[in-house]
Amino acid sequence: MKKFDYTVRVRYAETDQMGVVYHGNYAQYFEIGRVEWLRNLGISYKQMEELGIMLPVVSLTMNYKKPAKYDEDLCIRTIFKKCSGVKIEFDYELYNQNNELLTTGYSMLVFVDMQTGRPTVPPLYVLEKINTMLEE
Repeated sequence: MKKFDYTVRVRYAETDQMGVVYHGNYAQYFEIGRVEWLRNLGISYKQMEELGIMLPVVSLTMNYKKPAKYDEDLCIRTIFKKCSGVKIEFDYELYNQNNELLTTGYSMLVFVDMQTGRPTVPPLYVLEKINTMLEE
């Protein structure tokens, strides 16, 4: 399950006066896709935080191809790229209901110890789930 698709509908509040998705909202779509990718793998952000681990975004890029519009169904495709050291990386593709590629993106996140605020290696259970996924 290196890639995972999750569907959302563009809400009115996510659009500008022209009826297209405001550019800042694409980062939220990528976050939704990433959280659901992790959840589907059996990893919960909430559980990690309860264990004292944060996963902040340290790098994010987006390339806009076509605008997403109000009331469209969007497929957020989240693609696991790699997990090495303290980092985990993802690519993203956003499609409309006509399967047109609208936006691509990339993010790098770092596992951080909440007590020290310093980068840390991922919890063992996270590494085990990722390794199991890679073996499939």
